[in-house]
Formats: sequence, structure tokens, C-alpha cells
Amino acid sequence: MKNGFRQVAAWLHTWSGLTVGWVLFFVFVTGTAGYFQHEITRWMQPELPYAAPLPTGEAAAVADRAAAHLLAHAPLATRWTISMPQYSPVSRAWEGLSVRWNDTPGPGIRRAPGGRARLDAATGAELPPAAAPRATGGGAALYRLHYELYYLPKIWGIRLVGACSMLMLLAIVTGIITHKKIFRDFFTFRPGKGQRSWLDAHNAVSVMALPFFLMITYSGLVFFMYEYMPLGAKAVFGGDAGEDAYYAELWGPPRPPREALALSALPLGPMVQRAEAAWGAGQVGAITVERPAGGSAEVTLARVQGGGILFWGVDKLRFDARGGAPLAPEPVYGGAPGQTQKALINLHEGLFAGPVGRWLYFASGLLGCAMIGTGLVMWTVKRRRHHLGSGRESAERFGLRLVESLNVATLAGLPLALAAYFWANRLLPMGLAARAGWEMHTLFAVWLGSAFYGLARPTGRAWVEQLWACAAAYALVPVLNALTTEQHLWNTLARGDWARAGFDLTMASLAAVFAMLAHRVGRKLRARPAAPSRRQRSAP
Repeated sequence: MKNGFRQVAAWLHTWSGLTVGWVLFFVFVTGTAGYFQHEITRWMQPELPYAAPLPTGEAAAVADRAAAHLLAHAPLATRWTISMPQYSPVSRAWEGLSVRWNDTPGPGIRRAPGGRARLDAATGAELPPAAAPRATGGGAALYRLHYELYYLPKIWGIRLVGACSMLMLLAIVTGIITHKKIFRDFFTFRPGKGQRSWLDAHNAVSVMALPFFLMITYSGLVFFMYEYMPLGAKAVFGGDAGEDAYYAELWGPPRPPREALALSALPLGPMVQRAEAAWGAGQVGAITVERPAGGSAEVTLARVQGGGILFWGVDKLRFDARGGAPLAPEPVYGGAPGQTQKALINLHEGLFAGPVGRWLYFASGLLGCAMIGTGLVMWTVKRRRHHLGSGRESAERFGLRLVESLNVATLAGLPLALAAYFWANRLLPMGLAARAGWEMHTLFAVWLGSAFYGLARPTGRAWVEQLWACAAAYALVPVLNALTTEQHLWNTLARGDWARAGFDLTMASLAAVFAMLAHRVGRKLRARPAAPSRRQRSAP
């Protein structure tokens, strides 16, 4: 019974992984890139200026200068937000001082427009608007690809990825069931053994980040649970009319309304000093000033690297705006279901993670790509051996040839298309209409071309040639950057702009990886004996 169940699990593992493996590889590649989407966007917009770090001990004075500007220009706003000069965990770059405000809404208006301004941190004077950077999809476009695809209505892309994610979860669970010695096999690798080597590699990368794969797949399904199952909430809460009740139970009651601040003075300096005494110098990232209806104005200071998985009230301090007296922590809005969903979403996106944590997310995502890729290749290695041994002809070999070509197009062609996306950012005319869209069209055009190339060439040669093309394309990205902008590697390293410098260094590292893979595949291809002709195969 156990063996029969394990055989069924093995069948499910194979076919649930194969049928959607190419889509899942696309999702993992673009989703892994999404962990550094802000660094990618910063590299793809070289016109954005670099802001130097704020000198130690200046934060309190800078906050007072920002408050003076808001008191003078938006005294009746309902909300002030001050973004301090900081290394932002969102954009992953040094950002200058800026302020935003929301105006008081009129009767019947839920939210009124406001304004924003960039300030000189040293003087508090308003700076002229920065020059608009080039239009680009940046890293955000790659991030969106991993859950809504492209050239499809958004909702259908989300649901298609959701169906593939369900099959991936099935493949992971059945893979655990199938490999009863999975943890012992993790320490086994037999190089040069064909199918056994691919199985060992598949087991190793699968076990290495197994908790991550389970978490990322399940939390991805929770991310869009309403889009996947919209009828459940409607049935329980009474159709479209019960949507507000559904969200009230999920997230709790809405926040109380806000009134105009009407402040004549705002001594932020002492509050910033108290926050830095608790968190450390330079750790105040944002300051928010609001006035709940019927109450007095409140100041909330948020820490730069603040926030755990839940984000609520973990790294924030609240003060009375008039006297500066400390206030109790902000109440948590949202019920247990909403907090649970938020925790899973934050785990999925890794927004709570610092630099080391995000690199671990990135490495785990690459292991996911390797897990899917080794599984797809292992299927073709096993079937090729079976077909060559049985001498079967073209009718039964068509499926094998199709899967091999899809593997080349996806596992080698998609990285090549991603490099073309970065090339397009530097080479497309700056004034081109729908420029961001053409960057994405370039990605898919190169990917489609690589698919046709894989069909036209012998499989082994297609692998080697496309892997070498990937190595060359990624190696030349930093060169192209140096030829077309001033944000080349030497400049960014010299001033500590690690968002841009890290991108160029990552491109060079990927080029080295693809060159190593191309060399190994080419060497193995040259060592392989020539395949026998049809006449030789049929001879007695």
C-alpha cells in the first residue's frame, strides 16, 4: 500500500511539475528579481541624483527645518509626512529630505489632494523639481510579471499563476512523499552519472531551501485569495453589498477621521533626539503628524529599518504634538484574519528583511529556479535514454524534442531576454512613446526568437550557443552602462552608490555563471560520441 501510494505521488510529482514547469520558472526568475526591484529601477533611471548621507547629529535640526516649511506652506493640512535624509529600505538608496501633506477635504469628499516638496537639508529651502528621469518599467515591471504575466488581462494572469502555484505546491508535497530518503540524499552527489547526477542535483537544491519553497508558494496563494475564490466571500457576506462587511471583518473597523492640524509650532527636535537615543543615530526614517477627530495632534516617528513581519507598532514612537509628551503605542487596526494574511504577505515579499535577509531571499529564489530547471532537464535526460535504447522513431520522439526545445527556450532563453530588457533601457530613444512598454516588448521578442532558435538548432548546440549568448549579454551590460551614462561602476563605487554598483557587479557575476555553464555543457557535448545513424540503429 505504501509503495503504491508512493508511486502515485511520484507520478503526480512528475506531471504536476512538468506541465507548468516553464511558467513556474518564469515566475521564479521574475519574482527573484523583484527582491531587488528598487535597485533595478534605480539603475534603469541613471538621471536620478545621488543623495549623500546625513551627517551624524543633524537629524533633530533637519526635522525642525522641515516642520517650519510645513507650518508656513500647509498649516491647515490634515496630515504631514516628513521623509528624513536616509538610506531608504524601500528604494535601497540614499534619499534627500522631502515633505508631503494632505489638504482638508471639503463636504462629501473622502480624500483631498495635497502637495509635496524637496528641501535642502542644510537650510530648509525648497529645491526646484528634479529633472524627470527616463520612462522605464524598471524593476517594478519585472516584479509584476511574476504574478500577472503580460499580454493578458490582469485578472486572468493572476488566476493562471495561481493555478500553476497550486500545482507547484502539489509537486513539492508529492516530492517530499516520493523521496523517503530525501535528507540523506541531500548529502549525495554522483557527478558524471547522467540521470543520477541530475536527480542528485535536483534533490540537493530542493532540500536546501525547502522551507522557503513551501512558504513562498503557500503565501503567494494567500496573497490573491479573494481573486482566486471571489464567490466564497460573496456567499457568506451577501453578494456585492456585503463587500464592506467582508473587509471590516478581515481588517477591522476603519481608522477614525482626521481633522486639520491647526498648529502654530511643532518642536520636532527633542522628539527626534529621544528616538535616536532609543534606536541609534540616523535611524529616524519618517515623521508623520496627524490629528484624530476630536483630539489633539499626534507625532509618529518611524524607524528606518523598522518593522517585523507584522509591521504594526514595532518600531514607532508617538508623541503629543504640542507638548512633546510620549503617547501609548498606536492601536492595531485589523482583525486576526487580516493580520494573518498581512504576516504571510510580508513573508512572501520580504519587506521586513535587511540587506542580509534580502540576499538570502534572492539566493533562495535562485535555488528555486535551479530546482525547477533541474527537474525539467531530468525529465528529458530520462526520456532521451529510454527512446535511444528502444530505437523509437519520430512519432514518439516529437514530444521529447518539443520539451527539449522548450527547456532551451525557457532555461537559457529567458535569462537572455532579461538581459535584453536591460539593454533596451540603455539603447531605446529617450523620447520614444510608450518607452516602458517597448522595453517589455524587447524582452518577449528576444525570448520568442530564442524559442525559434532552439527549435531550429540541434538541442546540444542550442544549449551551448544560448548559454554563451547569455554570458556575453550580461558581461556587456556594465560596459554598455559605462558607454551611455555617467553612472558607471567606477563612479558608483567611489561615492558608495551600492544600489547601482551592486547591479553592475551582479551582472558580471551572472555572466561568469553562464560562461561556466556554457563551458561545461560544451565540453560534455564534445566528449559525447556521435549518435548512430538510422541505418546503424536498425542493423542487426
